[in-house]
Amino acid sequence: MIEEGGKMKAVVKTEVGYDNMVYMDVPEPEATGDLVKIKIAYSGICGTDLHAFKGTYASTKPPVILGHEFSGIVVAVGPDVKKIKVGDRVTSETTFKTCGVCPMCLSKDYNLCGNRQGIGTQINGSMAEYLLSREESVHVLPDNVSLLSASLTEPLACGVHSVIEKGNVQPGDICVVFGAGAIGQMVSQVAKSQGATVIVAGLPQDEHRFELALAAGADRCVDQMKEDLKAVVMEMTDNVGADKCFECSGAVPALNKALEIVKRKGTVVQMGVFSETHETIWTDLILHREIVYVGSRSQKLSSWVKALELMRDGVVVPEKIATYLTPLENWREGFDKMIKGEVTKGIIVLDDSLQ
Repeated sequence: MIEEGGKMKAVVKTEVGYDNMVYMDVPEPEATGDLVKIKIAYSGICGTDLHAFKGTYASTKPPVILGHEFSGIVVAVGPDVKKIKVGDRVTSETTFKTCGVCPMCLSKDYNLCGNRQGIGTQINGSMAEYLLSREESVHVLPDNVSLLSASLTEPLACGVHSVIEKGNVQPGDICVVFGAGAIGQMVSQVAKSQGATVIVAGLPQDEHRFELALAAGADRCVDQMKEDLKAVVMEMTDNVGADKCFECSGAVPALNKALEIVKRKGTVVQMGVFSETHETIWTDLILHREIVYVGSRSQKLSSWVKALELMRDGVVVPEKIATYLTPLENWREGFDKMIKGEVTKGIIVLDDSLQ
């Protein structure tokens, strides 16, 4: 994927297993075909990057540069690129390559293509000075959206896919979001943009995240070690239960609590990635209460279009959750703070001089 040329700094997952990550010099990529070369301004640290660090994310195929949440400036384009220009301020979808012929590709559900290759997992990602993305995945930013906010378009698009495209949240819905991290924050903000009442559920270590969620419009935050979440939800819903629940924490007990507090015929959307592939889920509740249990994986083109609209209109300002910024050479401290839950969202700064 990377061709010979100059050298650049990058954070590379060198082999499978715990850690095995190195800050090192790698060849700088060159734009060919329909590829766009982007000078990275900011690269977010995602929960799946932490899973990759721990060696528990099967999609990561070392050796590979991690990172799939990013923004930057186009510095070169391949000869087949038609619309993207040098100097454009951009972000990009994580999809680098698909088969193009399966039913999922034909319906533009690239996130479900069985042969999909993703940036930062199978293809070199954004924890580097430069990155290549296919033109089809690159989005030019609205003029009023900062590069810092734009680097979080991907988690926002995940929130759009979950809340709007899979959860079908409507005005007046009462939604419970499990997890106050970056994905939970984005889900909460997208749900508010659709006119929902939002309850964010978490644990004592989420206190600083609760403040961010409330400042961004969440109606209620519940520390489940101090309050009975089910009692709170039932009081707010006249004992009916929540309309929609979103599991964003990657914790199985949270998913089971969602199944317990959602209303009959309500919807539970799983976004979180569990550490084990086979878990004990309270399926009796799904059966007897006719709960709609939905998976929401990543995002797709329509999710990105809507996410950029929300940012352009000022409805969602993702940079507000960026509570820790650090240079690339200090990536390990950023990962450590994210793993310990000390920060809501860690951002690696590649070049903050870009505007």
